Amino acid sequence: GIFPLDHESECKPYMEKYISCLKDQQDKHHLCRELSKDYLQCRMDRQLMASEDLDKLGFSEEAKVESAVEYDKSKEKEGYVAGKHIDGRIKWWFQR
Repeated sequence: GIFPLDHESECKPYMEKYISCLKDQQDKHHLCRELSKDYLQCRMDRQLMASEDLDKLGFSEEAKVESAVEYDKSKEKEGYVAGKHIDGRIKWWFQR
């Protein structure tokens, strides 16, 4: 689909608030959900994207994240490296 650029910067204030929120919240986007919703609504209102039901874009109450728990990387802190547990040399599909 097409996603026209906002040449007139009509939705720039909404975008800046959202980006600022992401920075303040260390990229935990669920904490900036309403600002994201406002930005998309601005784009739809100005025909910068196709109008769509925001619930279908992940903004329904059922899709709302209430208390996300960030992974603490405990395995990695103990020295775990993904894939190291696999024995033997793996051949690529073109090597078989």
